[in-house]
Amino acid sequence: MFRKLSWLMLGAITLVVAGYVTKSLATPATPPPGFVSMTLAQGRFGQIDVFNRLINPDSTVWLSLQKTQGDSDVYVQSNTWQPGADTGWHRHPGHSLITVIAGSVTVYEGNDPTCTPHVYTAGMGFVDHGGDHVHIVRNEGTVPASVIAVQVIPAGQPRRIDAPNPGNCLF
Repeated sequence: MFRKLSWLMLGAITLVVAGYVTKSLATPATPPPGFVSMTLAQGRFGQIDVFNRLINPDSTVWLSLQKTQGDSDVYVQSNTWQPGADTGWHRHPGHSLITVIAGSVTVYEGNDPTCTPHVYTAGMGFVDHGGDHVHIVRNEGTVPASVIAVQVIPAGQPRRIDAPNPGNCLF
């Protein structure tokens, strides 16, 4: 019961704000200039076993699955970029739900040979799948950009893992 209630609380936070974190063991040796990451909340969850369905013919189709084995660390993170700043190439061991709250951010995927930009503006959200997914998030606009994110990772793992530039983008 407590686990389900905890997960429902996470779901409520996700609906309102939506993942990244800077934790001393996960912080890059030198944070990129113009990028600030701040932990708003961190919690330890036991095994998560959630399944939602609400699938109907009224075009309100929704299916949500989340199942973990072992404990998970859940972070709520606030990230801010000054114009021209970026996160540096990195990955996360778990997934993140990110909501842009100001400005815009541009995401580049390390496995995309064409280096296609994915632009997200205030009010939009996107998912970082985590795992071996290497990416960089940049503010290519003229005003500061901010996001709020919820991230779920295996307990005790570093939240962020720096990665070398995969070479697919010319910046």
